[in-house]
Amino acid sequence: MMNTTHITQGEFATASAEDAMITTILGSCVSACLWDPVAGIGGMNHILVPHDNKRSAGYAGSRVNAMELLINTIIKQGGVKSRLQAKLFGGGKMISRFSDVGLKNGEFVFSFLQAEGISCLSQSLGGEQARRIQFWPHSGRVRQKMLGRIEFPEVAEPLPKVKVSNDIELF
Repeated sequence: MMNTTHITQGEFATASAEDAMITTILGSCVSACLWDPVAGIGGMNHILVPHDNKRSAGYAGSRVNAMELLINTIIKQGGVKSRLQAKLFGGGKMISRFSDVGLKNGEFVFSFLQAEGISCLSQSLGGEQARRIQFWPHSGRVRQKMLGRIEFPEVAEPLPKVKVSNDIELF
Protein backbone atom coordinates (compact mmCIF):
# COMPACT_ATOMS: atom_id res chain seq x y z
CA MET A 1 0.00 0.00 0.00
CA MET A 2 1.32 3.45 -0.99
CA ASN A 3 2.08 5.95 1.78
CA THR A 4 0.67 9.15 0.17
CA THR A 5 0.88 12.74 1.44
CA HIS A 6 -1.07 15.48 -0.36
CA ILE A 7 0.13 19.08 -0.04
CA THR A 8 -1.64 22.34 -0.91
CA GLN A 9 -0.64 26.00 -1.25
CA GLY A 10 2.08 27.03 1.17
CA GLU A 11 2.80 23.49 2.35
CA PHE A 12 5.72 21.09 1.90
CA ALA A 13 6.46 17.48 2.78
CA THR A 14 9.50 15.22 2.89
CA ALA A 15 9.91 11.47 2.96
CA SER A 16 12.49 8.72 2.54
CA ALA A 17 10.49 5.47 2.52
CA GLU A 18 10.46 3.60 -0.78
CA ASP A 19 6.65 3.50 -0.78
CA ALA A 20 6.22 7.23 0.02
CA MET A 21 4.58 9.50 -2.53
CA ILE A 22 3.87 13.24 -2.28
CA THR A 23 1.13 14.72 -4.48
CA THR A 24 -0.27 18.12 -5.32
CA ILE A 25 -2.36 19.91 -7.94
CA LEU A 26 -0.88 23.02 -9.52
CA GLY A 27 -2.24 25.87 -11.60
CA SER A 28 -0.17 29.05 -11.44
CA CYS A 29 1.64 27.74 -8.35
CA VAL A 30 5.00 25.99 -8.69
CA SER A 31 6.34 22.90 -6.96
CA ALA A 32 9.99 22.09 -6.57
CA CYS A 33 10.67 18.36 -6.19
CA LEU A 34 14.09 18.04 -4.51
CA TRP A 35 15.91 14.89 -3.53
CA ASP A 36 19.28 13.46 -2.61
CA PRO A 37 19.71 10.32 -4.78
CA VAL A 38 22.41 8.88 -2.51
CA ALA A 39 20.50 9.25 0.77
CA GLY A 40 17.16 8.40 -0.87
CA ILE A 41 15.36 11.33 0.73
CA GLY A 42 13.50 14.23 -0.79
CA GLY A 43 10.50 16.47 -0.67
CA MET A 44 8.14 18.76 -2.51
CA ASN A 45 6.74 22.23 -1.82
CA HIS A 46 3.81 24.21 -3.26
CA ILE A 47 4.73 27.89 -3.85
CA LEU A 48 2.28 30.68 -4.68
CA VAL A 49 2.76 34.35 -5.51
CA PRO A 50 -0.42 36.43 -5.14
CA HIS A 51 -2.11 38.17 -8.09
CA ASP A 52 -1.87 41.56 -6.36
CA ASN A 53 1.47 43.13 -7.36
CA LYS A 54 1.34 45.53 -4.38
CA ARG A 55 1.41 42.54 -2.03
CA SER A 56 3.90 40.48 -4.08
CA ALA A 57 6.94 42.16 -2.56
CA GLY A 58 5.85 41.05 0.90
CA TYR A 59 5.51 37.48 -0.31
CA ALA A 60 9.05 37.32 -1.72
CA GLY A 61 10.23 36.27 1.73
CA SER A 62 7.64 33.51 1.91
CA ARG A 63 8.86 32.08 -1.43
CA VAL A 64 12.44 32.04 -0.17
CA ASN A 65 11.21 30.58 3.12
CA ALA A 66 9.33 27.81 1.27
CA MET A 67 12.50 26.76 -0.54
CA GLU A 68 14.73 27.03 2.53
CA LEU A 69 12.32 25.06 4.73
CA LEU A 70 12.27 22.22 2.20
CA ILE A 71 16.05 22.17 1.75
CA ASN A 72 16.78 22.41 5.49
CA THR A 73 14.31 19.64 6.34
CA ILE A 74 15.89 17.33 3.76
CA ILE A 75 19.35 18.09 5.22
CA LYS A 76 18.13 17.49 8.81
CA GLN A 77 16.84 14.09 7.71
CA GLY A 78 20.18 13.04 6.21
CA GLY A 79 20.35 14.65 2.78
CA VAL A 80 23.40 16.57 1.58
CA LYS A 81 22.82 19.92 -0.11
CA SER A 82 25.57 19.46 -2.70
CA ARG A 83 23.86 16.26 -3.93
CA LEU A 84 20.35 17.71 -4.22
CA GLN A 85 18.66 17.52 -7.59
CA ALA A 86 15.46 19.24 -8.66
CA LYS A 87 12.52 18.93 -11.01
CA LEU A 88 10.09 21.87 -11.36
CA PHE A 89 6.39 21.86 -12.25
CA GLY A 90 3.50 24.31 -12.60
CA GLY A 91 3.52 28.00 -13.32
CA GLY A 92 0.58 27.95 -15.72
CA LYS A 93 -1.29 31.03 -16.89
CA MET A 94 -4.68 30.02 -15.63
CA ILE A 95 -6.70 33.22 -16.05
CA SER A 96 -5.94 35.30 -19.12
CA ARG A 97 -7.18 38.60 -17.71
CA PHE A 98 -4.62 38.57 -14.87
CA SER A 99 -0.88 39.07 -15.07
CA ASP A 100 1.18 35.95 -15.65
CA VAL A 101 1.71 35.00 -12.00
CA GLY A 102 2.71 31.48 -13.02
CA LEU A 103 5.63 32.80 -15.05
CA LYS A 104 6.83 34.82 -12.04
CA ASN A 105 6.58 31.74 -9.80
CA GLY A 106 8.61 29.63 -12.24
CA GLU A 107 11.27 32.31 -12.73
CA PHE A 108 11.66 32.70 -8.97
CA VAL A 109 12.18 28.99 -8.25
CA PHE A 110 14.52 28.47 -11.20
CA SER A 111 16.72 31.45 -10.21
CA PHE A 112 16.69 30.33 -6.55
CA LEU A 113 18.02 26.90 -7.53
CA GLN A 114 20.74 28.45 -9.68
CA ALA A 115 21.82 30.75 -6.84
CA GLU A 116 21.98 27.78 -4.44
CA GLY A 117 23.91 25.58 -6.88
CA ILE A 118 21.14 22.96 -7.12
CA SER A 119 20.86 21.41 -10.56
CA CYS A 120 17.45 21.32 -12.21
CA LEU A 121 17.25 18.07 -14.17
CA SER A 122 13.90 18.82 -15.78
CA GLN A 123 11.02 21.24 -15.75
CA SER A 124 7.47 21.51 -16.96
CA LEU A 125 6.58 25.16 -16.45
CA GLY A 126 4.03 27.43 -18.12
CA GLY A 127 1.19 26.61 -20.45
CA GLU A 128 -2.50 27.04 -19.75
CA GLN A 129 -3.37 23.78 -17.99
CA ALA A 130 -3.39 22.63 -14.41
CA ARG A 131 -1.22 19.65 -13.44
CA ARG A 132 -1.44 16.79 -10.97
CA ILE A 133 2.04 15.91 -9.70
CA GLN A 134 3.04 12.65 -8.02
CA PHE A 135 6.57 12.54 -6.59
CA TRP A 136 8.41 9.55 -5.12
CA PRO A 137 11.13 11.26 -3.03
CA HIS A 138 13.18 8.11 -2.41
CA SER A 139 13.96 7.70 -6.12
CA GLY A 140 13.26 11.16 -7.54
CA ARG A 141 10.65 9.75 -9.93
CA VAL A 142 7.85 12.16 -10.88
CA ARG A 143 4.63 11.62 -12.79
CA GLN A 144 2.70 14.57 -14.22
CA LYS A 145 -0.85 14.48 -15.51
CA MET A 146 -2.12 17.51 -17.39
CA LEU A 147 -5.65 18.47 -16.38
CA GLY A 148 -8.29 20.18 -18.50
CA ARG A 149 -8.16 23.92 -18.92
CA ILE A 150 -10.70 25.84 -16.87
CA GLU A 151 -12.43 28.56 -18.84
CA PHE A 152 -13.59 31.73 -17.17
CA PRO A 153 -15.85 33.41 -19.72
CA GLU A 154 -15.92 37.18 -19.65
CA VAL A 155 -19.62 37.99 -19.89
CA ALA A 156 -20.79 41.58 -19.82
CA GLU A 157 -23.73 41.87 -17.46
CA PRO A 158 -26.55 43.95 -18.94
CA LEU A 159 -27.42 47.06 -16.99
CA PRO A 160 -30.73 46.83 -15.14
CA LYS A 161 -33.60 48.65 -16.77
CA VAL A 162 -34.53 51.71 -14.76
CA LYS A 163 -37.93 53.31 -15.02
CA VAL A 164 -37.40 56.95 -15.87
CA SER A 165 -39.87 59.37 -14.33
CA ASN A 166 -40.24 63.13 -14.25
CA ASP A 167 -42.15 62.97 -10.97
CA ILE A 168 -40.48 64.56 -7.97
CA GLU A 169 -41.22 63.39 -4.51
CA LEU A 170 -40.33 65.61 -1.56
CA PHE A 171 -39.89 64.15 1.87
